[in-house]
Amino acid sequence: MQKKKLNILGLSVSQTQSGAYALVLAEENGDRRIPIIIGPVEAQAIAIQLEGLRPPRPLTHDLFRNLAFAFDINVSEVVIYKLEEGIFYSELICTMGEEEIRIDSRTSDAVALALRFKCPIYTNEDILNKAGIVMDTEEDSPLHAEEGSSGPKSEFESYNENELNEMLNEAVNNEDYERASKIRDELKRREK
Repeated sequence: MQKKKLNILGLSVSQTQSGAYALVLAEENGDRRIPIIIGPVEAQAIAIQLEGLRPPRPLTHDLFRNLAFAFDINVSEVVIYKLEEGIFYSELICTMGEEEIRIDSRTSDAVALALRFKCPIYTNEDILNKAGIVMDTEEDSPLHAEEGSSGPKSEFESYNENELNEMLNEAVNNEDYERASKIRDELKRREK
């Protein structure tokens, strides 16, 4: 199998399943995108890592990473190796000393762990042919719809930077990561 590297393009609310999210992976050096429907808990675990948020206590994927590091186990790569009846199958390629171990994983968990271990995500040409979608342009993507739009301003626009930082800390402590993400976006917008 010739491996094709994938990058995380982003997350969006699923248009097809209520309460679910679409994780969009993009082919590196290519035009194809793979949307994968995932649950809200897994979406939150991925979003927290993408946003660089630090929860006050370790979440499940953080606990797994901490446990792996404690026993000198590293996840060196994630491979999405099969697509069957709309379900993606993935495995973690782990190393412990000289030994390589393959562990079956749900794709959403594998991606959340890939972010925490800073390891690459791969698939194969067959999966890209079956599930890959070609977007006309980046701007057509729902993940980029807010950028540059002249739509409604942020709900946090009237707060100063100190107030926003306090609100961000409170949102993280209350595990309201969606609100924390929005506040962080407002802070980033102001940095530009």
